[in-house]
Amino acid sequence: MPESDSRLSDFMPYRMAITSNAVSSLISGEYRSEFGLKIPEWRVMAVLGDAGSLTQRDLVRATVMDKVAVNRACKVLEERDLIQRSPNEMDGRSHHLELTNAGLELHGKIWPQAVSIYEKIFTAISPREQAKLRLILDKLLKAARELEGDEK
Repeated sequence: MPESDSRLSDFMPYRMAITSNAVSSLISGEYRSEFGLKIPEWRVMAVLGDAGSLTQRDLVRATVMDKVAVNRACKVLEERDLIQRSPNEMDGRSHHLELTNAGLELHGKIWPQAVSIYEKIFTAISPREQAKLRLILDKLLKAARELEGDEK
């Protein structure tokens, strides 16, 4: 590959993606082997555990996952009785999804493990750097969502 200023290793979206995948894979290794959940299933559970009842469209936006991946994850979680659907009074075409009691219990077991691994990883940067990283990530997500809105 010829040398240039646009090498993949210097391409920030690529570096963000591989870093995110490495962190997600490390955390997911724990809950996959112990609880039988894949990354999309845990992301749906984590968002519902944090936000409460949401529609599938809300989950797609919150997780920034493809709607097919969210749909598959929801089906698996429903089959395992970890989430339940209820009618959406505001829109008869959609449903609200929320964790069941079993889902809440499982979330309560996984969340502390995820936080523990996160804390171990993030000792690599100072609390000040963590705060700065959060701010930068928020700005980048906002910019991406604004551009996404421009393209629709």
